[in-house]
Amino acid sequence: MTAPPDARTLTHTSAVLQQLHDEVQSDHVTLGWLLDRLRKRSYGMIMLVLALLAMVPGVCILAGLLLMIPAFQMIAGQPAPVFPRRIADHPVPTRHFTALLQRAIPVLKYLERMTHPRWHGVLEATKRPVGVMVVILSSVVAFAPIPLTNFVPAVLITVISLAYLEEDGLVLLIGLLAAIVVVTLAVVAVWETFLGVKWLSALI
Repeated sequence: MTAPPDARTLTHTSAVLQQLHDEVQSDHVTLGWLLDRLRKRSYGMIMLVLALLAMVPGVCILAGLLLMIPAFQMIAGQPAPVFPRRIADHPVPTRHFTALLQRAIPVLKYLERMTHPRWHGVLEATKRPVGVMVVILSSVVAFAPIPLTNFVPAVLITVISLAYLEEDGLVLLIGLLAAIVVVTLAVVAVWETFLGVKWLSALI
């Protein structure tokens, strides 16, 4: 039994990142450079890289804000993400970029064992819902006042982005459902906190 065409031709995300790692020659990289090399994978890969950065304390707020740019463009149906020139041309030290890739690639190789191209109709049907969910999760990353609350939404964006890149509609649906559960619990927690503060204020 022969493998389906997508399974034979799809280049795994970890391999793409390894190629980017090997191609870096200058002392800095930019988002513009990254977008030029990713082409059709640019949405998923940009969101993946920013989601990995969003797990890191200190840069999670910036990463969360940047994640909203491609997410809104997905919702609008734009074929590829475009960043303002000032952001796209901003230099990032190569050592930081390669260090991130060196940590991420082994993890992605492990996760890729559980993904493969399937349920392609889901990928096309959920492009805008994915953008909406990434905007919501990115808002939690950027604006949640509680320390470490950036980690879970960043992980969910990572899973959604990887599923999108690996063309795995099943994992994408699982990631979206998990994100809905997390967002719902967060909304309930915020609402309960608001009611608790209101009740305490009434007692004072």
